[in-house]
Amino acid sequence: MSTETKEETFTLEEILTSLKTVHRLILWNDDVNTFDHVIHCMMKYLDYSESQAEKIAWEVHNKGKCAVLEGSFTEMEVYRKILKQEGLTVSVE
Repeated sequence: MSTETKEETFTLEEILTSLKTVHRLILWNDDVNTFDHVIHCMMKYLDYSESQAEKIAWEVHNKGKCAVLEGSFTEMEVYRKILKQEGLTVSVE
């Protein structure tokens, strides 16, 4: 069995952005994920209570996006990749 590695590249803008001390993980609205799935992911991976996760889901639905976490660029990238694997639309600012 062979192991594949995927090389990630970053633009200059992404590298400069990563030098900021505080970054935000943004959850975006999409037409794919259900409220239940978003709530489940917020509770499972970000340790939100059910009521907090529901508020996030409604904010994303009504406003198009919601900042769900703040921290270092590296930390936000880890969570972005996890939530992306769950099918959510997320970015780091």
